[in-house]
Amino acid sequence: MAKVVRFHQTGGPEVLRVEEVPVGEPGKGEVRLKVEAIGLNRAECMFRSGHYLETPQFPSRLGYEAAGVIEAVGPDAGGLKVGDRVSTIPSFPLGQYGVYGEFAIVPAYAAARYPD
Repeated sequence: MAKVVRFHQTGGPEVLRVEEVPVGEPGKGEVRLKVEAIGLNRAECMFRSGHYLETPQFPSRLGYEAAGVIEAVGPDAGGLKVGDRVSTIPSFPLGQYGVYGEFAIVPAYAAARYPD
């Protein structure tokens, strides 16, 4: 189990909850990272409040931008491997993935290595 930020209805910051969820395994073309830092941006506030291009499916995770270490890879992960330090590139559906939490599963194409 790991802690993540989710919300079950649209609204202001008061709808955000820290919840424990099972740590999932990455699927084809995905990686799981141990999140070390996140970035906050306007799109996430708009998504949470129901004023974004995508509509949240509840319960919904949140977050586009993160940095961390890959701890698991799915098939076809584009050469990424366990132990790689990566940052996420905001290029995936916000309603399908979310990085606010102790871990995040994201598309491998959205994970860019960076030097130590």
